[in-house]
Amino acid sequence: MTKLSVNINKIATLRNARGGNVPNLTEVAQHIINFGADGITVHPRPDQRHIRYDDIPELRKVVTNEFNIEGNPTKPFIELVLKNKPEQVTLVPDAPENLTSNAGWDTVTHRSFLSEVVSEFKQNGIRTSIFVNPKIRMIEGAKIVGADRVELYTENYANRYPKNPKKAIAPYVKSAQAVNEFELGLNAGHDLSLENIAFLKKEIPFIKEVSIGHALICESLYLGLENVIQMYLKKLM
Repeated sequence: MTKLSVNINKIATLRNARGGNVPNLTEVAQHIINFGADGITVHPRPDQRHIRYDDIPELRKVVTNEFNIEGNPTKPFIELVLKNKPEQVTLVPDAPENLTSNAGWDTVTHRSFLSEVVSEFKQNGIRTSIFVNPKIRMIEGAKIVGADRVELYTENYANRYPKNPKKAIAPYVKSAQAVNEFELGLNAGHDLSLENIAFLKKEIPFIKEVSIGHALICESLYLGLENVIQMYLKKLM
């Protein structure tokens, strides 16, 4: 079964819109885990517009299954991760001004930098995943720098899925095969939803983990958080 990690950035955005602590982030994370999710993902950004750095220690206390911290490995981010020891760190090359992540790493150009960062995390017992576009050269680069896993950036799949699912998934199937050949673990994320997740799982059954936030929270407004988590878990079986 592919594991479901729920990204709670949007919960933090809602909290920050009014100040205070409603909704309470740690309580929501506990509910999500109790509803059956396999883990919690957060993506703290330098401007802290949703997840704040001071949220991480409190979440670390309550996330008892798998905690995944993703982000651009700046010095403050690296220090945050090393201090809180998540089960997984996902390296994402997002610029501070980006509204959301919009590309994977060029693991060839940034080989030296990524090698140093990955080595530091792995020496501290933290599984490291690198966010990449579905390109075999970038996956090979992730292997060379020492990553444990790659996370395929699935926005293009999600955008093209409604018109032609087979065509949309094709580059991802090819990339997933390369991931296996390079003996890496495979994660996936970005714009995955109840509409497109089952087909992704069917075509690439060995995905270890998907990270889903925006769509899941939006779907929960209509269908309820517990119900939506159960729906995802069934589609990922």
